[in-house]
Amino acid sequence: MAAITAAMVGELRAKTDAPMMECKKALTEAEGNMERAEEILRVKLGSKASKAASRVTAEGVVASYVEGGVASLVEVNCETDFVTKNDDFIAFANKLAKLVAEKNPADVAALSALPLDDGTVETVRAGLIGKIGENMSIRRFERFETTAKVATYLHGTRIGVVVDFDAADHQVGKDVAMHIAAMKPVSLSTEQVPAELIEKERSVASQKAAESGKPADIVTKMVDGAVQKFLKEVSLLNQPFVKNDKQTVEQMLQSVGASVKAFTMFVVGEGIEKKQDDFAAEVAAQVAAAKQA
Repeated sequence: MAAITAAMVGELRAKTDAPMMECKKALTEAEGNMERAEEILRVKLGSKASKAASRVTAEGVVASYVEGGVASLVEVNCETDFVTKNDDFIAFANKLAKLVAEKNPADVAALSALPLDDGTVETVRAGLIGKIGENMSIRRFERFETTAKVATYLHGTRIGVVVDFDAADHQVGKDVAMHIAAMKPVSLSTEQVPAELIEKERSVASQKAAESGKPADIVTKMVDGAVQKFLKEVSLLNQPFVKNDKQTVEQMLQSVGASVKAFTMFVVGEGIEKKQDDFAAEVAAQVAAAKQA
């Protein structure tokens, strides 16, 4: 059986907000598998175990740019929160957002090769690393070009949203962008929710329903109901609109003759695991290296 370390327990607790002993029990049951342990906690503790799942572990900023029917989002990562407040770092991210909108690079490598200031994006990045003394990277970007309208919204520098929409009033797009930043939908409609997310939710729902001890046909209905509820919670058009929760986003859009075609949301560091340093092991390694010198 895999050894369950204090660092593993701490990591799971940070992700789930579950009690320390529950985290240890879940990791033991999952034989050290972090993803499986999260699933076990969700089954046992319900929503309490997932409320901190959106916490991110990498630092950086999201920058946006919009001009006419073209808009962009860029995420640039760094090592510490301190650098995210550095004027040069922020200016670099803003320049990248403008470049993405104007030059439409194919990927991060193409973006890095574009001219910027007195060199290229890559040489400017390398220069900033030397100046600030901290590593930084261009993680991702998204570009929209539409004959309709685009709206952007930045929640500080940690969450960025672009919405491709059609409405007489531009404020509608802005409101939807702010809603997305607050409610974090994963897709526009229920049909667009990724299959792997649905299967994961079905697995959790099945385990919870099985523990109820109810007949198989009731368990099936419970699972189907839970999955349908999940689909509505994570699809934009089915979510209660944050400015008026008496109607869904779709109902709000229909009431003003508007529509949303697509959206993108970046949350800084989402999905990135920050390196967990083992201080004791590092010291031991340094001592061993010194003895060999």
